[in-house]
Amino acid sequence: MSNALGIDYGRRRMGLSFADELGIAMPLQAVPGVEESGCFDALTEVVRNRKPTLFVVGYPFNMDGSVGSRAKEVDAFVDELERRFSLPVEKVDERLTTYQAKEDLRKTAAGSRKSKNRGELDSAAATLILRDFLESRNMA
Repeated sequence: MSNALGIDYGRRRMGLSFADELGIAMPLQAVPGVEESGCFDALTEVVRNRKPTLFVVGYPFNMDGSVGSRAKEVDAFVDELERRFSLPVEKVDERLTTYQAKEDLRKTAAGSRKSKNRGELDSAAATLILRDFLESRNMA
């Protein structure tokens, strides 16, 4: 297993998670989203520090499995990731990951307080996305 950086794409904020060769996905601090200044600077810093060999990006299928306008945004983001970092990108179905992340956080002490860091939810979703990818790869 190689180092993988999980990304929950967002316009204002992107959640991040990381898994090393042990294959355990852990949340990282969220970074600014694509509509915010510093988005790719922050991602570049994470890439420099964590040295991923693969990006795993949540892909927003509609509930009926179709691809909508949000997925086209993610496609453009994935193209930019590949151009800037020359690393492979895997897209993973992210339907219901934010909902599941909210439920998971609600059940923990972290979810019982009003979090000032909304990025915590985004990174929890990124962790679920990366975990789904890792689990599907281990089953192959």
